[in-house]
Amino acid sequence: MKHFSKGLIAGAAAIVLGFAAPSVNAATPDDQLVIGTSLAQVLSLDPQQATEAKAIEIMSNLYDRLVKTDRSRKILPQLAESWEIDDKGITFHLREATFASGNPVTADDVVYSLARLLKMDQAAAANFKRIGYKADNVDKLVRAVDPKTVRIDLSGETTAELLLYRLAMNVASVVDSVEVKNHVENNDYGNAWLRTNSAGSGPFTLKRWTPNEMVILEANADYVGGAPHMRRVIVRHVPESQVERLMLERGDIDVASALSAADLKTFESQQGFEVQRVPTGGFYVLSMNAGNEYLANSKVREAIAYSIDYKGIEQTIMGPYGRVRNVPVPEDYEYAVPNPDWHFDAAKAKALLAEAGYPDGFSLTLKTIAQTPRIDLATAIQGSLGQVGIKIDIQQGNGSDIIADHRARNFDLLIPQTGAYMPNVLGSMEQFSSNPDNSKEANNAGNFVWRSAWDIPELTALTAKASLEPDAKKRGELYVEMQKKFVELKPAVLPLFERFEPIVVNARVKDYVGHPNQLTRLEGVTKTSD
Repeated sequence: MKHFSKGLIAGAAAIVLGFAAPSVNAATPDDQLVIGTSLAQVLSLDPQQATEAKAIEIMSNLYDRLVKTDRSRKILPQLAESWEIDDKGITFHLREATFASGNPVTADDVVYSLARLLKMDQAAAANFKRIGYKADNVDKLVRAVDPKTVRIDLSGETTAELLLYRLAMNVASVVDSVEVKNHVENNDYGNAWLRTNSAGSGPFTLKRWTPNEMVILEANADYVGGAPHMRRVIVRHVPESQVERLMLERGDIDVASALSAADLKTFESQQGFEVQRVPTGGFYVLSMNAGNEYLANSKVREAIAYSIDYKGIEQTIMGPYGRVRNVPVPEDYEYAVPNPDWHFDAAKAKALLAEAGYPDGFSLTLKTIAQTPRIDLATAIQGSLGQVGIKIDIQQGNGSDIIADHRARNFDLLIPQTGAYMPNVLGSMEQFSSNPDNSKEANNAGNFVWRSAWDIPELTALTAKASLEPDAKKRGELYVEMQKKFVELKPAVLPLFERFEPIVVNARVKDYVGHPNQLTRLEGVTKTSD
């Protein structure tokens, strides 16, 4: 694991400042949108592989899906102009559309894309595997009826509603099967090529991606919904908040989405900027590896829950990024239960550690991606746990390092973030409450709970039952039961803060609206002249 010194960070900041622009109050071109953010987690741009938030934002403009969700998460048509639901499945009718290559979008492309997702068996497939779609049954459950009709049968482990919401996720993007098959090497389903290229029918195409530096998208003039207003979109890697703030103020970038709480606050009273706070339905989480001797003990996990100053961290660090919430369901969702009474209580935490057999505490490592606000959050947790005798060594690194360690169970503590695919208890909680096979041999790195080696058969069964319950009232009762059971078990995946995505947009930019699932589309964005 790499450690980053203050000198290295300062040097990087100087380089970015030098690269940013020497001019004062420069303005980006009227036909180009320039976004400043952190690209640390962008490891691939293959939609059937990548699941990180910033990668999703990029890919959502390269690819279309059968259906989409709007900002309120309502299901709407995209490549499918209509569909019929029966008790055995869903039949989709495709609109006339073409890929950027000029190839027509057909039912075979849809079938290939969903089969590719499951047969590649990357972490991206987890949401479909969880409801019974697998590599060995996808060819039977998903089929082309004719060139413009796709039939998807229910697996027996889901409802049509849950399936539709999953089909609106980025992982269900439809790729150009003809183009991708031309780039297959060693049976990799074209993954090596598609990681750094695009083969979609979306409003933009991938022109260039330089990891941890820049992504350039070019407008697809033949997009079925009409050519985008922006000729080009440039996404720049600006991980230093102060640098990003200066670039936005100077006009070097149009949108900023990696600012610290303090820098965000400076724009609340500045004319010429709009601050958006997008609810994601997800959370900043403290993942504990239950395979660790200490963290396998539920009393230790409870002690940690009482060792964090949630309110203090919310006020001083999280700000617009999050609000305190220790149940993995946003507090304003229907059937959300009240928060447990977990708060900083050093005496109670020490007593629990003593009951667990560790009166003198112990030492752990805490891994985090070097990204706002997680670095400051890690430091605050280190300070809080230190007061009860748990010594923390922080290890920060880039996205590839930390994500790989998380998926390999190679950590003690780690700070990931989550989102919600559906605006209800199941949509946000399912990833916290389902782990069908906790064995190391299962190697289910796409399962959020599996990564923490937390075995929860009873909660998993409750989640599966809720997924299939057709009666709304009974389903709501199961939702409440799931949340209470989660708290009772003293979770190894501890939600800390409900996650929001704060974005600052230059007032010149019109119709840039952040999407709660990071599926922010840019074809309708325009800019006014200075």
